[in-house]
Amino acid sequence: MTVEVLRYAAFPEDGAGGNPAGVVLGAASLSDPQMLAIAKAIGYSETAFLSPTSGSDPSRRRVRYFSPQAEVDFCGHATIASAVAIAERYGAGPLTLETNVGVVPVSTRRDGVEVTATLTSPPTWTRPAGQPTDEAMGALRLGSDDLDPTYPVHVAFAGNTHLMVGVRDRSVLDALDYDYGALEGLMAREGWTTVHVFWAEDRHLFHARNAFPPGGVREDPATGAAAAAFGGYLRHLALVDLPSRVVVLQGRQMGAPSRLLVDLRSDTDTVEVTGTARRLGLTPYDDQDLP
Repeated sequence: MTVEVLRYAAFPEDGAGGNPAGVVLGAASLSDPQMLAIAKAIGYSETAFLSPTSGSDPSRRRVRYFSPQAEVDFCGHATIASAVAIAERYGAGPLTLETNVGVVPVSTRRDGVEVTATLTSPPTWTRPAGQPTDEAMGALRLGSDDLDPTYPVHVAFAGNTHLMVGVRDRSVLDALDYDYGALEGLMAREGWTTVHVFWAEDRHLFHARNAFPPGGVREDPATGAAAAAFGGYLRHLALVDLPSRVVVLQGRQMGAPSRLLVDLRSDTDTVEVTGTARRLGLTPYDDQDLP
């Protein structure tokens, strides 16, 4: 038995970079151990596994996300990759994805040869990080002078929880070098999916890096769920005008430049995240030895 695994890089900038994700469109017969084993073999930070729902609507699908280490409740870049894969195979249009954190609407449109996808996040919230802040700063090797007081350290949610850390200068962001083991332990204890360290070039343009030890990787080049949580954070703290589009540039320090577009409105607690995805190729994965 073989499993067709599509590979896409989501949120590329000018056709390059982006964050690789695996996409399995026919996952109905796969067990949890098989999905985890496939994600581990693919080696990307996440692989999305999609199945038809019990209804007859072909635009509605169940999706589950696995990192090489565990199931993840929601993943933005794998959602964008999945939506583009579906649009390229079956045509662009609206999708309804059933995730572990609820229904995520996605729309796709074709602009010439390129497909653009927009996801609508689960409802967002944010709160001060509180007591773990000092431990997090120690693991990140950041001092109080490195932080931008305009952007308080918070935990923000948009399907997963992410620590938000704003730094005062781009040089601080570029030099980020954290203690992997210490941060991994803290994130496991607190239930944080990524640590979103960012620098504000202006109120609507941000540069970001995302530490992702829970996914088994040191850094994520484009993180849609964190971008959605970040948008909710900016809106909740009135740090951006509404309605507004925020641009998040990520992955440049990794040689994988990525661009995420984050749209915010005042009449909803959700966030829209938009991007494209470029095809990396098709690889059949032989799962005959899976448990």
